[in-house]
Amino acid sequence: MSDATLHATSQNPDDFAVQIADQIESFLVAVAEVAKGDEPGSTVPFLLLEVSQLLLAGGRLGAHEDFLPDERYEPDPGPEPDADGLRENLARLLDPVDVYSEVFDPYAPRTAPVAARISDDLADVITDLRHGMVHYRAGRTAEALWWWQFSYFSNWGPTASAVLRALQSVLIHVRLNQPLEELDGLDTDQDLGDEALEMEAGRVMAEEIGTPLGIRQVR
Repeated sequence: MSDATLHATSQNPDDFAVQIADQIESFLVAVAEVAKGDEPGSTVPFLLLEVSQLLLAGGRLGAHEDFLPDERYEPDPGPEPDADGLRENLARLLDPVDVYSEVFDPYAPRTAPVAARISDDLADVITDLRHGMVHYRAGRTAEALWWWQFSYFSNWGPTASAVLRALQSVLIHVRLNQPLEELDGLDTDQDLGDEALEMEAGRVMAEEIGTPLGIRQVR
């Protein structure tokens, strides 16, 4: 299945695979266009919209019964496209709100927040989605759906959800006129150690979330 036939009129628009592929392709194209731009002020709202729509496709995949590939072993999709250029452009547009803190598993007891980057996470999500799109365009629909569903649970779903929360937080601070404090020391490029990272992330979250809610910090 080539790019030219991805939206062929012979395809049933009500077909689940077609709808999921359309949503994923729309996200891939939109984020690539955002990354090419030079308007930091509109980057966060656009990304919020696109990630929200992508997670709708993810939710549909997650709620669906398990997909099974046609073959026992995954066919070789070929070399993965390089996402470094997109990653770098997003990092430039998102500076200085690119770095954020996130808890990977909210049900894991006493899990310390970790540093992440929106630009890295989006590039990671796009790599997963492109991998499945290669199968879809080659006519391996079952393989594509299996991959998108599997990687939704194992990687791009939680990653996109974390990015969505970060983007929401940025807009909340802007719209409610709550200045963001610089995340001094909280960076994925530095190995602070779990204890130091936990203390720093806890301080930032306490000041950004606790203060507006009237929660006093214990010293």
